Amino acid sequence: MARKSGVLMHISSLFGDYGTGSFGKNAEYFVDFLSDCGFSVWQVLPFNMVDEHNSPYKSYSSFSGNPYFVDLETLYNDGLLTNEELNSARQQSPWLCEFNILSEERFSLLKKASERVENKREISKFIKSNPYIASFCEFMALKDANDGKEWQKWTVKKYDKSVHFAWQFIQYEFFTQWAKIKKYANDKGIMIIGDVPIYVSEDSSDVWANTKEFQLDSDGHPMNIAGVPPDYFCEDGQLWGNPLYDWSEMKKNGYKWWCDRIKHMSLLFDGVRIDHFRGIESYWSVPATAKTAKDGKWVKGPGMSLIKAIKEAAGKTMIIAEDLGDITPAVNKLVKNSGFPGMRVFQFGFLSDGESTHMPHNYTDNCIAYTGTHDNNTLLGYLWELDDSTREKMLFYCNHSGDWKTGCESIIKTMLASHADTIIMPIQDLLGFGADTRINTPGRADGNWAYRITKEQLDSIDRKHFKFLNKMYYR
Repeated sequence: MARKSGVLMHISSLFGDYGTGSFGKNAEYFVDFLSDCGFSVWQVLPFNMVDEHNSPYKSYSSFSGNPYFVDLETLYNDGLLTNEELNSARQQSPWLCEFNILSEERFSLLKKASERVENKREISKFIKSNPYIASFCEFMALKDANDGKEWQKWTVKKYDKSVHFAWQFIQYEFFTQWAKIKKYANDKGIMIIGDVPIYVSEDSSDVWANTKEFQLDSDGHPMNIAGVPPDYFCEDGQLWGNPLYDWSEMKKNGYKWWCDRIKHMSLLFDGVRIDHFRGIESYWSVPATAKTAKDGKWVKGPGMSLIKAIKEAAGKTMIIAEDLGDITPAVNKLVKNSGFPGMRVFQFGFLSDGESTHMPHNYTDNCIAYTGTHDNNTLLGYLWELDDSTREKMLFYCNHSGDWKTGCESIIKTMLASHADTIIMPIQDLLGFGADTRINTPGRADGNWAYRITKEQLDSIDRKHFKFLNKMYYR
């Protein structure tokens, strides 16, 4: 692969006037920013709906589009919203995603827009050609009819047709608007890398419509749930709560659900990161009754049989293996045999005195290297929290002299100079922002995912400087 670099920033973090980032003109402005800086990659987080804690890694459907990303100004320009309705959705603050207001008001506003559409035949055609999205829309309409209860508790089997169509309209607008943004980015030489959470939510159309492919009891509840053992992020491990796949059942039809999922993502993105890739080799299985993830055990996963199916489904789409965490020789072997680039994270390189694969001099060509991921602190926050000895060692490694608070620049240069084919930096690291702009802290349910950038902050980044750095290091 050609040497390249890019920026990690989720759509929700884009600046705008309506409570969260969206697929409007501001997304195009960000693409222009990337191009002006000499970057050629934009990495985002999962596009599906968020859960009650606003996490995009647990959703009502892995095939769905987040309604919050539908651009309201586009709907206004299309005559589907009035000026008064548009103004009613204006945010109170530009600094954070206003999730409380969005959850209470955004669907009803989009439903009003859906009642004014004239291209119902086009929307119907889109839905019929995307059965997983059709299933999701039916799921959401039934959930509404059942007062938001989990699908295992549903008693009402008929739904409001206007609610059902509103969801169809939202999904049509989501994917139509995104297709325009992606084309704009691709035309500017920017590739988009998306993210696929390895697991899905128990209360989702994925499980509701495919119960045989998950480890469920006779009532539809998980017998075992997903998580990870104690690690760097959390001493009790992380109890994710997702139902586990019945891999033997999935194998019978050639992993069709997984293949369809990857094909779907290949239409949305130029590259896809499979989150928690190590779960394909072995996964941490926790009894559904357990209080913490400590009570789990490792169980063998599908391995290369699933990898082969994914590769065929992906076609030319780049697949990235998120091979972080408790990595064993067997996981390393699977990543190597897959041919997928793995991940390296600078902040993990100096956790111990031993030599680490996350130190830049050990980066291979076939890897994607990050200053930090969405689960890490920002670079400045990381520097702030390091003990003096480790910080001094790390900055010396990066040939930095002077105040450690200016060390982010030296780290970025070290990363760009490395062998890694691709370097990705969260937008906060380009700005040199601290821990207060961290987007996620693993193991903590609340207070995550809300970070947003303002246009003024984005414009404060020296585009010529980063273009010079990318040229200097042949990216």
